[in-house]
Amino acid sequence: MISIHGYAIVCRHGRIADATGAFPPALMNEADWAYFQAELDRADLCVLGSASHRATPNRANRRRLVMSRGAAGLEQREDAWWWAPQEVAFDEVCARLLPAGGRIGVPGGQVAFDYFLHESPPGLRFSEFHLSRATRAAIPDGRGLLRGVEAGRDTDALLREGGLRPGATRVIDADAGVDLTVYVAHPR
Repeated sequence: MISIHGYAIVCRHGRIADATGAFPPALMNEADWAYFQAELDRADLCVLGSASHRATPNRANRRRLVMSRGAAGLEQREDAWWWAPQEVAFDEVCARLLPAGGRIGVPGGQVAFDYFLHESPPGLRFSEFHLSRATRAAIPDGRGLLRGVEAGRDTDALLREGGLRPGATRVIDADAGVDLTVYVAHPR
């Protein structure tokens, strides 16, 4: 069995990065970072886009799968496994990299989030999405969590349309105004 867990922190506008694609200081939060790192430590495989891979060194030496149109199918490189989704189906990737099943962590970015919400095969979509919100941070013209955010769509509505339902929201840093909601897959 495969379970897929997404992780992101967004500003009040549903943005994960600034207009240049960089992770902004306004979204940096110690409580969120500690939660995020502990969750990724539980993953058997971390899937992320190539820009996220380049921006975040793999200091914890986690097993990574990098989504990239520049990959030759599914290939192992020195720094990670690289995967071209348009060439190799994700169920084939899972059979090769996680033959006994396991937990997949998806720390981003937008391409990976959109893929596992809408484009991956049924049964291989998000089991959960852990969404932290920095409610006081404003990045109105930044990169959206999902493509639809940049078109003016609401983050919660997009996650719901992708088959996820929000659990209770809990405050993880009251002083900074950061909360966390875990969205869970809901049978359609």
